[in-house]
Amino acid sequence: MIDTVVKAGALRRVLQQEDLNFLLTNRIPRLLLTRLMGRFSRIESPLLTRASLAVWRLFTELDLSEAKPRRWRSLHEVFTRELVEGARPVDPDPGVLTSPCDAIVGACGQAQRDIVVQAKGFPYSLHELFGPSQDPSPFEGGTYVTLRLTSAMYHRFHAPAEARLGHVTYLSGDTWNVNPIALARVERLFCRNERAVLRLTLSDGTPLALVPVAAVLVASIRLHALDVLLHLRWKGPNEMPCDVAVAKGQEMGWFEHGSTILVFVPPGFALAEGVAPGRRLKMGEPLLRRV
Repeated sequence: MIDTVVKAGALRRVLQQEDLNFLLTNRIPRLLLTRLMGRFSRIESPLLTRASLAVWRLFTELDLSEAKPRRWRSLHEVFTRELVEGARPVDPDPGVLTSPCDAIVGACGQAQRDIVVQAKGFPYSLHELFGPSQDPSPFEGGTYVTLRLTSAMYHRFHAPAEARLGHVTYLSGDTWNVNPIALARVERLFCRNERAVLRLTLSDGTPLALVPVAAVLVASIRLHALDVLLHLRWKGPNEMPCDVAVAKGQEMGWFEHGSTILVFVPPGFALAEGVAPGRRLKMGEPLLRRV
């Protein structure tokens, strides 16, 4: 048992080397492998699932102790697992926007006019991220937060506050890896990848935007409000008006694996105490607060 743990740790360290990591996760047929992974994950076989989980644990620290199901028929069930009741308490303060997901905080700060940052020295444009049909000007000068989900994390995302979801724009794209190594090497990565722009309005009329971004092996986004599965075969932009009320902490959808959610708010908000790059957050913990 000890030898297995040591070998797994050694393998993890090798794969964390930047050049090798970038090569293995990006210099591959990304779109093809992403589609194949989607099909493989839905194969219902408890034996195959157990074997796949054993391999998965060689690369990540997968913890299923909070999951509601206890037996798994497919990897897809693991990726999109629900948690037991009460596993993610939601901060009740109405002046606080909570994290919509479990995540590691990436680049965050104030949008400088139309420009935000994905990594040091790698800016990107809000207009390009939101697509040609959406106006991101309400968020210029406001605060943004990058939330990165690792493959082992809980992959469902929730409403940061009581709000109404008024519009979804789906933009098909590439599936570059979104880990820090790729973000420091691929310019405008979030603008290149498949993504959905969720436009919400808080109860007092304040706009809010969530942008789930897909990645390699992660090219399907499920939104309960639309009851459709957004994936690479949808060429964009696809405009989907809706009018759905969501309560604070209410589940909005999920990724088929792990990826990134970008959060944008207008001026008048600041990062919650302790929120900074590298911080691990759980869904429901404070992310932003009114100033």
